[in-house]
Amino acid sequence: MSGAALGLEIVFVFFLALFLLHRYGDFKKQHRLVIIGTLLAWYLCFLIVFILPLDVSTTIYNRCKHAAANSSPPENSNITGLYATANPVRSQHPCFKPWSYIPDGIMPIFWRVVYWTSQFLTWILLPFMQSYARSGGFSITGKIKTALIENAIYYGTYLLIFGAFLIYVAVNPHLHLEWNQLQTIGIAAANTWGLFLLVLLLGYGLVEIPRSYWNGAKRGYLLMKTYFKAAKLMTEKADAEENLEDAMEEVRKVNESIKYNHPLRKCVDTILKKCPTEYQEKMGRNMDDYEDFDEKHNIYPSEKSLVKLHKQVIYSVQRHRRTQVQWQILLEQAFYLEDVAKNETSATRQFVHTFQSPEPENRFIQYFYNPTFEWYWECLLRPWFYKILAVVLSIFSVIVVWSECTFFSTTPVLSLFAVFIQLAEKTYNYIYIEIACFLSIFFLSICVYSTVFRIRVFNYYYLASHHQTDAYSLLFSGMLFCRLTPPLCLNFLGLTHMDSSISHKNTQPTAYTSIMGSMKVLSFIADGFYIYYPMLVVILCFATYFSLGTRCLNLLGFQQFMGDDDMTSDLVNEGKELIRKGKICLLK
Repeated sequence: MSGAALGLEIVFVFFLALFLLHRYGDFKKQHRLVIIGTLLAWYLCFLIVFILPLDVSTTIYNRCKHAAANSSPPENSNITGLYATANPVRSQHPCFKPWSYIPDGIMPIFWRVVYWTSQFLTWILLPFMQSYARSGGFSITGKIKTALIENAIYYGTYLLIFGAFLIYVAVNPHLHLEWNQLQTIGIAAANTWGLFLLVLLLGYGLVEIPRSYWNGAKRGYLLMKTYFKAAKLMTEKADAEENLEDAMEEVRKVNESIKYNHPLRKCVDTILKKCPTEYQEKMGRNMDDYEDFDEKHNIYPSEKSLVKLHKQVIYSVQRHRRTQVQWQILLEQAFYLEDVAKNETSATRQFVHTFQSPEPENRFIQYFYNPTFEWYWECLLRPWFYKILAVVLSIFSVIVVWSECTFFSTTPVLSLFAVFIQLAEKTYNYIYIEIACFLSIFFLSICVYSTVFRIRVFNYYYLASHHQTDAYSLLFSGMLFCRLTPPLCLNFLGLTHMDSSISHKNTQPTAYTSIMGSMKVLSFIADGFYIYYPMLVVILCFATYFSLGTRCLNLLGFQQFMGDDDMTSDLVNEGKELIRKGKICLLK
């Protein structure tokens, strides 16, 4: 079984990343390089999360084997029994290989390839691809030039941070700059940036995820929030339609002014291909028009203005398509929640839909998930299931917050993650160690990654499901994942005291921490920022619990769902009316 678990997880994680990317991206319409770059970034980050528990169990076995070798009995076999009696711990818990043991030498190479590939993606390739995909240039050279200019300041910031760390090491008389230390400085700079953002996202996710399930058990709350979303989405939908009309009007003017024999006609044709089909048909030019553009001395748009228009058209079409799909999805959600509210008082206990799904259901699913079972699940069981799940997740959140504030204490050990792992290490229960590590790091990852999927920066960054995410947002999410995952894993190893810089024990480190180098090169980072900054998660959790961010956005004019607000009530009523009109149109 040596290495089999590693191979299985590598294959499983690939299909998991592919499935998620298929849900958010569009394989048919988006550029292949965008799909490949995002898939690789997501895959490497998910891989770190799934493989790290195997690294922990393998490290614990290697520590046991090393301790047993150092305390081996004398060669005289006559005193073997006396030795076993004097070493009861070893005789009771012999070192045996875990089922998922990974042979020596594989994990360090594996982590180096995964880590440095992800860092190359997040700091160099993906930012460049992001600017390239968003560029409105008509040639590869023009897009590359735009991407380089946009990323000049971006790359300069990296060099500034790295240079600051480099100067600190150079002027410190106790440190001698070597290649390994130089490598460590780069890793420390990347992890410091990632940890700064990690704590912000983690503090939000630790509260919002349990609360979302608790609120999910309240049907009235969900329906009101759906009405609120409908009102906001209708405003965005109308704005997207207006922007598209304005962009198409500009394209129409350019299409009429630049004739077939103009040097910039190819640029106009490229823009026309990005327009919706109905607009292309309206603006179909007359191929028999041989008007000479030089004789009329007309004022023609420059190539720079066409590049700007091209970029505007791409953005407007993508936004319009996304809002249309989201509106249909939101209508279906509202109709279903209204059906649930009506069926809760049903005497027959048979779930009745206002609109039946046009797609034929699988016979197996249709047989088991019949109207009776659906009524019991939707109207009776699901609310209780969500409440129980919310309580369990809340307990996990409290454990994380407590451990983040106490993981630096080694005597006594206060971090609950470290307590659980050390208890299992004493009995060499590798299955429990791997399950405990996986559940812990999986929960931390869900809190962080789900926040990445939920946050929305106006209309520039937005992960929309049902294949509606644009290339810019996909690449941006890949960048965030690659920057957040390494500090997330280091933070987890610190919580479990598997990081020797935290436990202060002279024990064999995990293969993952060994490639990070000794953070003691930058003592103010290792002994200061990494220890005390995660404690801020407490403040962020309180801020999220009391919805301080939501209230601030609401005061600034960005309407957020708040049950005790007059503006929220107005938008809920407006959304309810919109859903009613949508239902009437479908019933006709």
